[in-house]
Amino acid sequence: MKPSLSLRMSQHLALTPQLQQSIRLLQLSTLELSQEVDQMLDDNPFLERAEEEAPQEAFGIDQADARVSLGDRVSESASTASSSDDTPNETRDEAVTDVAESWDGDGSVDMRPDDSEWGGDAGARHNTGEETADAVELARSSGSLTDFLHRQALSLRLSDIDRAALRFLIESLNDDGYLTDSLPELAASLAGSDDDEQLDELVHRFTVALGLLQSLEPVGVGARDLTECLRIQIKARLADDPEDEAAQTALAVCAHPLELLAKRDFKRLSVLCGLSESRIKTAIAFMARLEPKPGRPFAQAEQNIVIPDVLVVNTRKSGAPQFRIQLNPDVMPKLRVHDIYANALRGGKGDSHAGLQQRLQEARWFIKNIQQRFDTILRVSTAIVERQKNFLTHGALAMRPLVLREIADELGMHESTISRVTTAKYMATPQGTFELKYFFGSGLGTDSGSAASSTAVRALIKQFVGAESTAKPLSDNQISEMLKEQGIDCARRTVAKYREALRIAPANLRKSMNG
Repeated sequence: MKPSLSLRMSQHLALTPQLQQSIRLLQLSTLELSQEVDQMLDDNPFLERAEEEAPQEAFGIDQADARVSLGDRVSESASTASSSDDTPNETRDEAVTDVAESWDGDGSVDMRPDDSEWGGDAGARHNTGEETADAVELARSSGSLTDFLHRQALSLRLSDIDRAALRFLIESLNDDGYLTDSLPELAASLAGSDDDEQLDELVHRFTVALGLLQSLEPVGVGARDLTECLRIQIKARLADDPEDEAAQTALAVCAHPLELLAKRDFKRLSVLCGLSESRIKTAIAFMARLEPKPGRPFAQAEQNIVIPDVLVVNTRKSGAPQFRIQLNPDVMPKLRVHDIYANALRGGKGDSHAGLQQRLQEARWFIKNIQQRFDTILRVSTAIVERQKNFLTHGALAMRPLVLREIADELGMHESTISRVTTAKYMATPQGTFELKYFFGSGLGTDSGSAASSTAVRALIKQFVGAESTAKPLSDNQISEMLKEQGIDCARRTVAKYREALRIAPANLRKSMNG
């Protein structure tokens, strides 16, 4: 073949570094964005926070070697464990109102010529309002399990060493409120391996402290295993009412392997305890109301703290509600270009200046892309609220079907962009705080020809189960028929899928759970 030259035209999409960064920032969660900002602040000298924090003072002087007393050793270990878990409380500022014009997501916005900051000091970006709910501080007000226990310990009249031992045990609890390490193991972590006298003294002190710990609230805290946890709670009930037959039987049941309790082997437990099956069933129903993980409410409170990206406030006190959608200023980084460094580069030439100019441009693009990220979140959130006003007013039963394409078509964006925006971004509403994805759901056909949201159907199923007879729980088929009576066409398999998603047990198990 003869070699020849030819021209061919084709189209392809080139992702510039700026657009790649914009897409990456859009899909980050609030925590990930904060980490990204911290990393950029470390790497780029032209970027700084708009509000510089006061420098922290350094405390502490290394101590000379000296023999440490037993009480000091326990107290120091407990204090160290406590301080390692401390995290600063974040105060909630007031909400954002007027956000400037939004971005269409293509990364092609022209740069502002003046490097002014974006974030807390940008007056055009938001105004403050006194009605913003301080949800995070309210959730944190109860404190962690260890804080709750430490406050109770302050009311006990103890010697310094016993107080230090109790503090050490409190700091050794896991998130469920259990003491997983044995007392000799805890003592060995403090005493020297060759100091048997001190080891015995520590075990004695910890034994006393354990009795004190298990007398605190929540009942069952400080247990070494599930059996001990249940026994502590049962004995507390008997202390209030020694004649409680269900508690007496439950204490007898706890004397036997818990595997029998888990299998609901009423006959075997009846033989072992020498009691009737009806009393065993009553005792097991009583035990089902006990808390197997005393620390769980505190752990859940900490895990469920979500800082919302968007705040929805009902601004009308009476009549038809009117909602205002605001960005949360607490999650918006307050950044600006370092003026002194930027001015020093003007008029400079040479390769070194060219490299620094590139870093300066990176800082400007980073600020702009963060601004675009929040503007896009606000646009999407506004479109969601417009479609889900009934949910904000009446709750989950009023949720309407919504798919990503609806929002994408209205805002002129791609579905993938809407998917990135709604992942790991949260909205605080009068009905609670939800991930933006929560507001999307497929629709089920109804007799009227419209569609019912799958979220609303799940809420209806939960309502049906909550009102059912404990003696005759509703089967999936019965729930399906009840939905059809409401005009919603929902097959039995779909009911089963929604029920499992709601973590509701099947009808046969719900019946046995209630005796």
